[in-house]
This record gives sequence, structure tokens and C-alpha cells, in this order.
Amino acid sequence: MFDVNEIRKDFPMLNGKMMQNHPLVYLDNGATTLKPQSVIDAVVSYYTETSCNIHRGDYDLSFQISNEYEQGRKTVARFLNAEVNEIVFTSGASAALNQIAFGYGMDNLKEGDVILTTHEEHASSILPWFSVAKKTGAKIEYIPLTDKGELTVESFQSAMHSAVKVVAVAAVSNVLGYKNPIKEITALAHEYGAVVVCDGAQWAPHVKTDVKDLDVDFLAFSGHKLCGPTGIGVLYGKYDLLEAMTPMMLGGGANARFDACGNILLKHAPAKFEAGTPAIEAVLGLKAALEYLEKLGMDAIEEYEASLKRYAVEKLKELDHLILYNADASTGIITFNVKDVFAQDAASYLNSQGIAVRAGNHCAKILTEVLKTSETIRASLYFYNTFEEVDRFVEAAKNITVENCVGLFF
Repeated sequence: MFDVNEIRKDFPMLNGKMMQNHPLVYLDNGATTLKPQSVIDAVVSYYTETSCNIHRGDYDLSFQISNEYEQGRKTVARFLNAEVNEIVFTSGASAALNQIAFGYGMDNLKEGDVILTTHEEHASSILPWFSVAKKTGAKIEYIPLTDKGELTVESFQSAMHSAVKVVAVAAVSNVLGYKNPIKEITALAHEYGAVVVCDGAQWAPHVKTDVKDLDVDFLAFSGHKLCGPTGIGVLYGKYDLLEAMTPMMLGGGANARFDACGNILLKHAPAKFEAGTPAIEAVLGLKAALEYLEKLGMDAIEEYEASLKRYAVEKLKELDHLILYNADASTGIITFNVKDVFAQDAASYLNSQGIAVRAGNHCAKILTEVLKTSETIRASLYFYNTFEEVDRFVEAAKNITVENCVGLFF
């Protein structure tokens, strides 16, 4: 049974937290999520009980924590239905996506090759490929989106051609929340011999992820968006691609040996990508977060969020002064504006009512060409949000006016 009130007891941030003299309604989950006590305990336990390095020490504590660290890798592999040697720990999705772009793209792209992407991509997904394109002579091309900002199989098929070597797309748009047809896109891309790089930052926390079923070549996500710590992310890659890919960073732990002449023998993946001391406590926290999500069940999480989103949208549709951009998106992202009110001002008014949302372009700066607006407000739901919180959000949204926003400053 999915009991949201029991679940909320696991999150210290939701117990008695106040904002602007109101109980906190946290609707910025697309940016980062709150942490359950089990994740906090895993991080604190490392610092208080086993705070030593991994893979180096010839003593019991180091052996113990090394095993726990590698158990974290096994947990991620299970969560994604991947092989253990296909999981690379990074500092976040941004680091993972940069590693793919520079480690794979620089070695495999040449002048005239095409990197196919969309206008809805997060900066971390698209900017590395801009740089790679400039350095290699490859070109960036865009898959056309619908008027609503959706990516369809048909639009992808119309954009795909033999010069495309890399397809870089998000599984879920971080602004509009549409689920992209990744499995179908990947199948079509592979028919042309292209490699598919999937930004899974907004997918993995909300939808059951099976990389073998999706057949993507690479996938990246961050721990902090799925109840884990900051400073930890995952790069999934098919093993043969990881083995052929060049690490962006070299150092201790990544090499088998080197000599004074500059000859370097790297270890096999994933070790060759994890030079230096990693964020050990973050890996242990990520492990705890994934175990927490698995216990709840990703299908149950997705179903609950969808019902919460439908309820919110139906309520918000009743407000004539709101513009909804993605009412039919199935994930928990609600993107909107208030007529004649600047997005940041509207977000500030919601803040005055204890409601945390985000306003701006959400790191997807060229999506503005599709939405025809430079700024939007994003309320992003997660499984610990309640229908009562949605009611509070809607009630506050009713009162967003220029006068009430200006009144915040006087």
C-alpha cells in the first residue's frame, strides 16, 4: 500500500519545517529532492564509523568500506538492469554527460558528422556537444518538436540520416515533463549506426528504468534528484563503448601502471574513469536512496505522481489568469506562467505562502524559441507530495496578481 503520510515521516525536512511562517510545500523536486532518514544515516555512518579510503588500505576498515562501495555499484546496476561493469560513478549527471561527449565524441567524430539533438535539452546535455562539434568539425542538427514541445517518433525519423553519428536527447524534458519515445528513437538510430546518449536525470527518479530494454548506448543521472546525496552521479555505458572511451581525468586508481617514458596502461572500465578518491559517502547514500525507491516500487511512484499531476492540472485549469504549457504531460512537472506577471515575481509570491517552486529558463535556454517565452514557472511533484499540498499551491496561485507581487516589497 502506497501511504504518502507514512512515507513523509521518513523525511526530516517535511517534519515541522516552516517557510515564511507557513508549513513548507516543496515543489522544486525537478531541481533536487529531499532526503529520507536512511540516506542521511548512510552518509553520517561513513563519517562516524568507517571514514577511510577505498581500494587502497591493507586493513579491515578499508576492506569493509571498499566492499560497501562496490555494493553500491551493484545496487545501481540492479536499479537500471545493467551489468555491474557498465556503471561508472561520477560527480553528477553533468560530469557523466561531459565524459561521454569528450571521451567518446572527440575520438569518434570528424568533419561532416552530425550530432542530432533537440531544442528542449538541458545545458548539461547539449553544451558539451557544442564544444565537441567546434573541435571536430561535426555539426549540430535539431529534431523538430511539436507546437507543444513534444518529441515524436515521426519527427525523429524525419530528422535522421546517414551522417548522424550521435543522438543526444533527454528521456524526459526537465521543463515540459514529456516522456520521449527513447526506445523507438534508439531502435531507429541504431539502424543508421548512430550512438544514443540519453540524459536520464528526470527519468530515473520517476520511471522504472531498464537500459537493456531501452537499448540506449549511454545514460546519465544524478543522485540528488532521486533522494540521494549531492555530488554523486551515474554514467551507464555499454561495456564495449566504455572500454573504447578515453577518460577525461587521469590519476590514482585509474591506471594499472605507468613508467617514466609516459607509457600508461589504464585499468578496465569502470575503474579507469574513477581516478582519485571518490565521494565515498555519496555512493553509500545513493545506494540507500535506490534501496528506498525500490522498496516503494517505481511503478507505484509513477502511478501516484501521475494521479497527483492530473489532480493539480484540473484545479489549475480553473484559473483563467494562468497559462499552462504542458497540461497533458504524464510526469509530475507543471510548467506555467501568470498573465501579466513576471515569472520570478510570481514565484516570489508563492514563496511568501510557503510554496517552493522554480522560475526562469531551467537551463534549457533554447527551448524559449519553441515556447515563445523567455521564463516559466516550474512546479515539480514527487511521491512525498500530497493532494492537500496541491490544494495549498492552487489556492496560493489564485492570488498571484501584480498588486500582490508588488506588495511583497512594501
